[in-house]
This record gives sequence, structure tokens and C-alpha cells, in this order.
Amino acid sequence: MPGPDLKLDHVASLARIALTADEKARFASQLGEVLSYIAQLNEVDVSGVEPTAHAFPVVNVWAADVPQPGLSVEDALRNAPQVRDNMFVVPRVVE
Repeated sequence: MPGPDLKLDHVASLARIALTADEKARFASQLGEVLSYIAQLNEVDVSGVEPTAHAFPVVNVWAADVPQPGLSVEDALRNAPQVRDNMFVVPRVVE
């Protein structure tokens, strides 16, 4: 099994970051703590626990799609700088 320095260099390479010697020392310690915590989690018996993607039930929080009256043509065009035949007038962009 590769040493901690090789693992850290590999992770830094994957992340495409360059680490100074001080950063390598600090991050190696932090990475070691994370890996020991993961090893501790691996000791927990989860044989009776059903796998889930979310901690809480996922419910639809959207409002019902109920048709409602929209804006009148007059309201929609009220602040338009220029109007012609109940339509917005915009500068021509295609020749």
C-alpha cells in the first residue's frame, strides 16, 4: 500500500493543484483523520438498514398547475417603448 505522501500527491494531481511542503504536511494530517473516520464508519453494522438516496422522504413541493387568467394585452404592453398592432416593436436584427 502506498505511503501517505504518495496518496496525497495522487489526490493533488487529480485535483490539479500544486501543494507546498507546508500544505502537504497539513493536508496529509487532515486526510489521515478523514480516512480513519471512514474506517470507523466501516465498522458499523448496517445490514438491516435499507439504502436511501435522501435522509428525508422526497415530496413534490410544487403548487398544482392550475390555469389562471394572465395579463391583458394592454397590461402586457403598458411599459413597452414602442407598440404596433398589439405587439412589441423591437430593432431589426436580421437583414
